[in-house]
Amino acid sequence: MLIIKFRSMKLPRSFSKLRCGKTRNDTKGNNVSLQRCNVSVDAEVKWELRPGGMLVQKRDIGDECIKEEVMVVRVVAGSRWHDISIQPTSTFGEMKMILSMMTGLEPKEQRLLFKGKEREDEDYLHMVGVRDKDKVLMFQDPATKERKLAMSAIIASYRTIIV
Repeated sequence: MLIIKFRSMKLPRSFSKLRCGKTRNDTKGNNVSLQRCNVSVDAEVKWELRPGGMLVQKRDIGDECIKEEVMVVRVVAGSRWHDISIQPTSTFGEMKMILSMMTGLEPKEQRLLFKGKEREDEDYLHMVGVRDKDKVLMFQDPATKERKLAMSAIIASYRTIIV
């Protein structure tokens, strides 16, 4: 994740009735002091770049900022399942790459379904609604499965001819 700090002192409209100014010990220009009726709040403005390219102010919960977290997604493939640790801002294509190391199926041979719909490789997990401990179904592409069966039948017929 890319965090960019700007020297802009613009604040949301909710702070429009407050008097704004820089703190005395501010060296970077990112600290803002808000004062109204003997109440003072010091805040540092932090920015983050979202995957879609949108630059937004970083959200705070209490004193801790929301960090880029890792979620666990359970991928079910037939009777087998795999728990994958992946970032919410990853794509289904990146998930297929991880699954290819675990299952031996190439990413182009995999079909991933979430909420009953097949997802494209370019779809972001968080944009589709994948959350921590959600299930994603993986199927082998039927066309590649048929090609593999046809190739194994051809190889078996060559073996019987040679022997």
